Amino acid sequence: MKKLISVIIAFAFVVAAASMAIAKAQDYYVCGCGADCKCNSVSDKPGKCGCDKDMVQMHLLSIKGDTASFCVCGGDCACKPNADDPSKCGCGKPVKTVNLKGKYVCACGESCNCGVISDKPGKCGCDKPLKMVE
Repeated sequence: MKKLISVIIAFAFVVAAASMAIAKAQDYYVCGCGADCKCNSVSDKPGKCGCDKDMVQMHLLSIKGDTASFCVCGGDCACKPNADDPSKCGCGKPVKTVNLKGKYVCACGESCNCGVISDKPGKCGCDKPLKMVE
């Protein structure tokens, strides 16, 4: 019985750790140059973007076609897109859109929610290949 409980606790820990890793993978650093800026800089690390502004941690809301939508409320955000107004996220803050042309995203389809964006080819968290956005 103790072994069964230990296995269940270990399994719960692994599932919780995987969930946190997936959620963390959906936070990126995006250029904080404002809604009108079109430099399209996205990174997994803080730094400066192409227009020399600071990269700001944002939460990925969705990837549709060649566009990623981010909530500007920060990396701790767990917002969902606002169903009534696509220019805002669930917390009421504006959505920052980034053109992903020339970057790589997971090829798992729109129903997949792994949210991987990369500047190099490879595999995403769900073990599918990354494909270049054209």
